[in-house]
Amino acid sequence: MTDSADRSLPSWASPDTPETNEEALKALQTYRKKDGDKVIVRFKAVGNAPIMKQNFFKITSSNRFQAVIQFLRKELGYKGSESLHTYINLAFSPAPDDTVANLFKSFQTDNHLIVNYSTTAAWG
Repeated sequence: MTDSADRSLPSWASPDTPETNEEALKALQTYRKKDGDKVIVRFKAVGNAPIMKQNFFKITSSNRFQAVIQFLRKELGYKGSESLHTYINLAFSPAPDDTVANLFKSFQTDNHLIVNYSTTAAWG
């Protein structure tokens, strides 16, 4: 067996080098930068939910899904006390902290993110 003192860490793994700190700061700044891309979201009513006159909207992809829920509530004129359930592609209800970009990349259909909404629990 070799002694662990004989092995050295790769240059990228050394925590005290200036290059590592610069790379980490660049990565952090890239992560923090807001994404200006837009995603087309199509809203579809399910069950007895009211149908929207306009159901296509462009939403910033860096937004959390919670922003989509709040936007939908505003468009429908729903208050916080009224129940509203949202689903992606008639399949599952995403977590409010999921990003629109991740949902779009994973579940887009015809270059749209389809969000179904209902006043009662429709699935699961």
